[in-house]
Amino acid sequence: MATAVATKRRKAPALRFRIECADRNAHLFAVTLTIDNPAAHQRVSLPVWIPGSYLVREFARNLQKLTASQSRRALAIQQLDKHSWQVDCAAGRPLVLHYEVCAYDHSVRTAWLDADRGFFNGTSLCLRVEGQADDPHGIDIVAPEQVPGNARWSCATALHGVDTDAQGFGIHRAANYDELADSPVEMGAFWSADFSVCGVPHRFVVAGATASFDGDKLIADTRAICETEMRFWHGDKVGKRGGPAAPFDRYVFMLNAVDDGYGGLEHRHSTALICTRRDLPQLDARKQPEGYTTLLGLISHEYFHTWNVKRLRPAEFARYDYAQENYTELLWLFEGFTSYYDDLLLRRAERIDNAGYLKLINKTINGVLQSPGRLVQSVARASFDAWVKYYRQDEQTPNSTISYYTKGSLVALCFDLTLRREGNGSLDDVMRLLWNVSAGGPITEADFASALLAIGGRTYDKEIAAWVHGTDELPLSDLLRAHGVAALDDPSQRAQELGVRVSETNGSVQVKVVLRGGAAEQAGFAANDEWIGVEVPAKKGHPAQAWRITKLDDLALYLGPQKIMTAIVARDRRMLRLPLTLPTGLTTWRLFAQDPALIAAWLAPTN
Repeated sequence: MATAVATKRRKAPALRFRIECADRNAHLFAVTLTIDNPAAHQRVSLPVWIPGSYLVREFARNLQKLTASQSRRALAIQQLDKHSWQVDCAAGRPLVLHYEVCAYDHSVRTAWLDADRGFFNGTSLCLRVEGQADDPHGIDIVAPEQVPGNARWSCATALHGVDTDAQGFGIHRAANYDELADSPVEMGAFWSADFSVCGVPHRFVVAGATASFDGDKLIADTRAICETEMRFWHGDKVGKRGGPAAPFDRYVFMLNAVDDGYGGLEHRHSTALICTRRDLPQLDARKQPEGYTTLLGLISHEYFHTWNVKRLRPAEFARYDYAQENYTELLWLFEGFTSYYDDLLLRRAERIDNAGYLKLINKTINGVLQSPGRLVQSVARASFDAWVKYYRQDEQTPNSTISYYTKGSLVALCFDLTLRREGNGSLDDVMRLLWNVSAGGPITEADFASALLAIGGRTYDKEIAAWVHGTDELPLSDLLRAHGVAALDDPSQRAQELGVRVSETNGSVQVKVVLRGGAAEQAGFAANDEWIGVEVPAKKGHPAQAWRITKLDDLALYLGPQKIMTAIVARDRRMLRLPLTLPTGLTTWRLFAQDPALIAAWLAPTN
């Protein structure tokens, strides 16, 4: 027996974490890191960002009470910078670090702990041991003390369990720090279900669901989406005898349902999601919530990332640098193209119909066309600037930048429709060729251009220059018309007509954004103005009038056919009168299915 225990210990990773819920009411995790073979003056660090979310988030700000010991002797620790430390230790003798992490961020990017739920990413809790990041890591996730009267907690993660109990707590193993950092952990009394996709075990856990939640429907819809995406990448024979194997052997969806929230973060074997409880599928519902389609789109998006960005990825991401920004100009391909396929694959999985799909594209097109920044910044530059622009949005963001998600999805649409119109293939074929040529690894823009050439039979350098690196309008109307979809002009909504984005709450119109070149900018509106009322000049027997407004739709009542008014706004407690003239002729797009046969051919997969 002693020999067996000794053998087990020898096989244990030389780097071991122990994660405990130290104080759920204080939102504190306690972490113990044991390093069996430290270097002299060992350095450790905590990442400043998490892959998939391109912003320096300074996770070390939540770390406290860091101590170190060797042979039970306390050691001095020197902080080197905002996220790294050096321990005054000897080489080759086990080093033990203790610290706490405050976990009070409900997002998918960091960590959370309270009496009802725990969640963390390795980038928030686990120090990186310099010089040993490529070595195996063990992580012991300790079950919290059972609270009388409360449901028993379980633990879910895509990490391989080595010695775990029936609830999933215990020792897990990661091949290296990258896998540890890329494997979030969910804890609590969550709902859970297992299912298989092309022979690959999948699990879905949902925290925060109400009694009306229809888990069976969520699993049926998720399985259909996953199977569609698996076949997209690997064909109909994936998982079958003699057919290709999936590039992963397990997958976990972790969904946190909250009162108000939305988002997701992709990982190699899992994804962390957040949605509004009201958007979950409902038992015995005649019609599912409109937001449920949005949730399915999120599931589709993050699952597609399992291939496109977690494996097939920018060459700059071949190895992550957790200490600083990692720049690439290719997020339009990895986030934008994923945004194109998330809804398209919902249609192929028959979770939405053609009308529903066109409605989603219509929304994306109008969102891009109503962003003046599309004429200022290319999607390649927007990708590079993600660290300082997309994730740090302010009142001027729509005027100075464009989303590589939304415009990137329209770039994908243009490439797909162009290839299909020319009759030599589709973007499906390009994506699969990139996967096969790179063996599911890093690629460059030149690789994408080469794949286009191989599938389309000609160079697409001109299109790449114009659509990816340029700021001219995309040829959406012509390409859609060639595939059976007409773009009709509808009158603009009031906010678009004025060139503003507002918040209408508690009887107040708050100006959030003033769009470049719009009527509101010309009148002198500024972000954060409170729009209080309008003065309407006398005209054709009607006396001059002044009205208080509580929403933009009030203007139609008070103005009638008139286009000229004086807006009364409050700015920094000052009352201002701004001359405002409504423009005429502004329109928005409305997509119309003209030729169902052409649309069906476009939406069909190519093999």
